[in-house]
Amino acid sequence: MADRHDSERHRPRRRFGQNFLQDPWVVEQILQGVDPQPGQSVVEIGPGKGVITGPLLAHLGVLDVVELDRDLAQQLPRRLGKPDGLRVHQADALKFDFAQIAARGLRVVGNLPYNISTPLLFRLLGLAGIVEDMHLMLQAEVVDRITAVPGTKAYGRLSVMCQIYGEPLKLFTIGPEAFRPRPRVTSAFLRIALRQQTAVPAPARDISRRPVTQVFSQRRKTLRNALKPFFTTAEIEALGIDPGQRPDTLGLEAFAALARGLEMREGTSKAGENRGD
Repeated sequence: MADRHDSERHRPRRRFGQNFLQDPWVVEQILQGVDPQPGQSVVEIGPGKGVITGPLLAHLGVLDVVELDRDLAQQLPRRLGKPDGLRVHQADALKFDFAQIAARGLRVVGNLPYNISTPLLFRLLGLAGIVEDMHLMLQAEVVDRITAVPGTKAYGRLSVMCQIYGEPLKLFTIGPEAFRPRPRVTSAFLRIALRQQTAVPAPARDISRRPVTQVFSQRRKTLRNALKPFFTTAEIEALGIDPGQRPDTLGLEAFAALARGLEMREGTSKAGENRGD
């Protein structure tokens, strides 16, 4: 059983973006969303005081957790009664080697610190060959951007890059009152099921970031103007895309076509250099 006095001793650390979930109803909704099953490989990022960790472990039998805060990492086994199946990794999730937990089929659960949520999300998306799905608590505004569709104000770089790798679904919102200390923003719980075959083939994924970033940094311009560093108007048309469109109207297929076009052009250029043309 968790030590009540010990659990109250830890003071949330602002530099780690710590807001501890304390609402049992939200915990139950999270468990229903994740639906953990014995034998699955699951890692929880940022377990904190273990309010989600304990129920997850009860369903799974074995659970890996990654906690940056050294004090919380050391206290967690004691809070949960020192269970045999709990494996605590005191580490930075931005640098942690998730492949040591599972080579594939890894499920990720986490209450991500809002100050590093976007870079950590992109790190996890880059592990598409290892990670099967992710269930993440994030700022609601970020979740709305991730799940946004073309033609909406929230649709942008984050929407496209996340949807290239997976299928995001907002499960439910979580009010500030569910945490201590109370954050100033509303949160949401998000599922991203990573695609077995992504919308952009593996060789072009890194390349895809460049035109996506370029067009959304100039989202009010037409594609013929926003994409000048990469394509001529004729080249955009040859890819089956209207150069008069604005970036926030393009779907994944169009961005995939831009990535493939850029990959082919750069590949041709490099081949010419190698031949000495």
